[in-house]
Amino acid sequence: MHEWALADAIVRTVLDYAQKEGASRVKAVKVVLGELQDVGEDIVKFAMEELFRGTIAEGAEIIFEEEEAVFKCRNCGHVWKLKEVKDKLDERIREDIHFIPEVVHAFLSCPKCGSHDFEVVKGRGVYISGIMIEKEGEE
Repeated sequence: MHEWALADAIVRTVLDYAQKEGASRVKAVKVVLGELQDVGEDIVKFAMEELFRGTIAEGAEIIFEEEEAVFKCRNCGHVWKLKEVKDKLDERIREDIHFIPEVVHAFLSCPKCGSHDFEVVKGRGVYISGIMIEKEGEE
């Protein structure tokens, strides 16, 4: 259900943008999925296709890009990636992070100094990085 809510927000944003720009058709949408969010790409795509049905975005190409999760320790400055420590997280913790990415600080620590005081440099959240539209008379 989380993916459907994300898809709904993406679709509403795309359609609002297209309307404001006077588009006759949405040709493509590029969506970035942060690795930390651990969103099911196939579910989001299916939901978007269903929600686009009957709109000017029906049939639009949906392109996904995964953004790798990267962290930086505020204590020692060490930079590391989620994939380096992900195997230490059990399924329940991964699900908690999926729904509330901010809880990552409770479950991860800097692999160098052990501090829980780190920033998520990238790879958090879901956002639209591009919308390709067509206006009347354009191809």
